[in-house]
Amino acid sequence: MTTARQYLGALRQAMQQHGLDAFVIPSADPHLSEYLPGHWQARSRFSGFTGSVGTLVVTPEKAGLWVDSRYWEQAGQQLAGSGIVLQKTGEVAPYTEWLAENLKEGAAVGVPADMLSLAGKRDLQQTLAAKNIRVEHPETLLDEVWADRPALPSETIYAHHPDFVSETASEKLKRVRAAMKAHGAQYHLVSSLDDIAWITNLRGSDVPFNPVFLSFLLIGANEAVLFADRSRFNAEAEAALAAAGIAAKAYAEAGAALAGVEGSLLADPNKTAVSTLRRLPASVRVIEDTNPSTLFKSVKSDEDIARIRKVMEQDGAALCGFFAEFEQKLAQGVRVTEFDIDAMLLKYRSRYEGFVSSSFATIAGFNANAAMAHYSAAEENCSVIEGDGMLLIDSGGQYWGGTTDITRVVPVGRPSEMQKRDYTLVLKAHIALDETVFPENIASPLIDAICRKPLWQAQRNYGHGTGHGVGYFLNVHEGPQVIACAAVPNKNHAMKKGMITSIEPGLYRPGRWGIRIENLAVNMPVAQPEESEFGEFLYFETLTLCPIDTRLILPEMMDDNEIRWLNDYHAEVRRRLEPWVEGDAKAWLLERTAPLARR
Repeated sequence: MTTARQYLGALRQAMQQHGLDAFVIPSADPHLSEYLPGHWQARSRFSGFTGSVGTLVVTPEKAGLWVDSRYWEQAGQQLAGSGIVLQKTGEVAPYTEWLAENLKEGAAVGVPADMLSLAGKRDLQQTLAAKNIRVEHPETLLDEVWADRPALPSETIYAHHPDFVSETASEKLKRVRAAMKAHGAQYHLVSSLDDIAWITNLRGSDVPFNPVFLSFLLIGANEAVLFADRSRFNAEAEAALAAAGIAAKAYAEAGAALAGVEGSLLADPNKTAVSTLRRLPASVRVIEDTNPSTLFKSVKSDEDIARIRKVMEQDGAALCGFFAEFEQKLAQGVRVTEFDIDAMLLKYRSRYEGFVSSSFATIAGFNANAAMAHYSAAEENCSVIEGDGMLLIDSGGQYWGGTTDITRVVPVGRPSEMQKRDYTLVLKAHIALDETVFPENIASPLIDAICRKPLWQAQRNYGHGTGHGVGYFLNVHEGPQVIACAAVPNKNHAMKKGMITSIEPGLYRPGRWGIRIENLAVNMPVAQPEESEFGEFLYFETLTLCPIDTRLILPEMMDDNEIRWLNDYHAEVRRRLEPWVEGDAKAWLLERTAPLARR
């Protein structure tokens, strides 16, 4: 097997042949996706780091990998012996500044044009301009050194089941065209795959866990063209496109189509790759703004929310079955590893009608492994769940009627008092945000501090954000809202009725344990406001239905209101899930939702 050191050696030879002083490999594809088809997983292949996000920078003498705090532990382990230095995002200068500092005047930096957004290139060029460092896009370099590069995916494209769709593609196109007109745009190019899937009401499986398909969508005032190979559409998808008045052309023909555009084009600079607009005539005025569909799809309809509530009941019932079996196995001394957890979860979720797939790779970390926020257990290298401690499980499902994402931590053996103290603090943080009432349209990053207050008061913190948007049978991570104090608030962060967001505070002690408690919640209007002159206010309606393990709680750390919240939540979980379960799953549900009393 080729090692990261060998890949770096080959890459450096190719850089020399192309006259490059540095080469940058982002985690990206032409659609600026978070999760990538194998064809664009170059950063993983050349560094050995398998996390979902990171940027690899290589020069003739140095190499660095920039990753955020979710992956510091994992990257530190996977980069060992590679010659690549871990660069901790947030604690070191961005890679753009590192290049400006380490390269000579007039140097050349290579970046694949299909892995760099318009906004990303602009930022890179501005940072390097002072030293006259130019940015180039060698088209063949990666292929020269990546002999076994995977082909483009070609999975079937299908229609979202009409029973679970509340707005037709024609209606969505009408909304998008109204937004185009407001922007003064004659055309609109959509590159982001989840936006395209949402607009067209089509789905695919080109990216693991995300029901999307490789494509571009070009929308004009009276016509729309979906660039995705025609042979991939099933009969229902073909019919859906015809009903919406959307033509279909080959994926590779998008560039040629853009060459014929005139007037003005609306494009999202953060979601459009440099390579995509190469053939766009210079005379075309590019209007840069967030895709209108990104804002539209973040707000779920009342019908969609009703379906998601039912999906949460199914998902919660599946978890009851899983946890009942898991605890029985531990009690009987059966060997269970972290790797086994995913198959067990899949067995129970797949029993329910409408289940399609997992919504991301299950994270199951026992003790020290849970300190890696996005840890992924491998069959050949994982921990047996035995002894004393805590097991963190972060998992989710894709259903026709919605997407789920939940994290729970359960005790194994006899957890320590410090572990229970940390767990109780994370629960207090979760409750603090869940109970918050907030003004409609407030920028979502601003409410993060409310969640972190109980942890900050105890001088504890966590590096990742507190909440992300969630799609409707779409990507488990979607914008524009994000609850993260590190995010710079902008106009698109406004919290709206119908948005679904995760609430997931955590606490991680490297080499020891990790804790995260996550529910999904939907923004709902306060039903009977006490005041009216201060505008509309929203609250979080909790959607996720699964007990929060009380065996890890120190009740003396909880106040009466927090205990009331937990008992009310468990009463609702019991009421909603009891009709779905029986036998061992029902017994487990009843035991885990028993009221908690203060000592």
